[in-house]
Amino acid sequence: MSNAMNARRRRFKGESAKHFRFETDDDGRVATITLDRPDKKNPLTFESYQELGDLFRLLGRASDVRAVVVTGAGNNFCSGGDVFEIIEPLTQMKMPELLDFTRMTGDLVRQIRACPQPVIAAVDGVCAGAGAILAMAADYRLATSEAKTAFLFTRVGLAGADMGACGILPRIIGQGRAAELLFTGRVMTAEEGHAWGFFNSLHERSVLLGEAQRFARTLADGPWFAHAMTKKMLDQEWSMGIDELIESEAQAQAICMATGDFRRAFEAFAAKRRPEFKGD
Repeated sequence: MSNAMNARRRRFKGESAKHFRFETDDDGRVATITLDRPDKKNPLTFESYQELGDLFRLLGRASDVRAVVVTGAGNNFCSGGDVFEIIEPLTQMKMPELLDFTRMTGDLVRQIRACPQPVIAAVDGVCAGAGAILAMAADYRLATSEAKTAFLFTRVGLAGADMGACGILPRIIGQGRAAELLFTGRVMTAEEGHAWGFFNSLHERSVLLGEAQRFARTLADGPWFAHAMTKKMLDQEWSMGIDELIESEAQAQAICMATGDFRRAFEAFAAKRRPEFKGD
């Protein structure tokens, strides 16, 4: 990674990012983003939307980071947009400014989906509004039984169509369940979220982050080039017909078969040892 990119990444380790922490494990393969305003249940601001979008855009070019965990401080994930730092100013804006804002927030979801790393959300406590969208945008979600997820937009007179929710949420939990949550803004309990497939697993609060990081490490130590391809195909194939998606997967798998990882994995299997994945 270039010196410029390293400098950009150091920026997010607390040097200028105001409302979240960015940390990596010892070899840099697993990054953890912690929303860090626990006194207000980790709300988002204009600045944090922009900084998080910039960070995920940067991660798209960070080949050393192979998996990302997103969590919140103080036993809450994220309460959504800060009422006084975002909601109140929005009521004073004209349409061009409002559209700039909604495009910026949507771009955060776009960058989470576009970065090649699997993104794992570790959700505890309040997970509401834009916070629920952050969890939704992740590839994998773990939670505690105390997690309370709500897409609150309709409660403040807004559409449930926010940051991609009407397109992405039905693909995770189904059209009818998504419609219920987006129309009513009601809380989805952790147990419902697990039964409906929104949460992949539930854990005790004391081990939630550790379990998320352990899973991230498993992915980071695996065939991470192939994982990036899987993520890309999962996104691209939403809008494809059967012939197009089969051809796209044929091309994707052929690319993976041309990598050194594929050859080394076969050689390791034949020698009855664990493969080493290098992403080449």
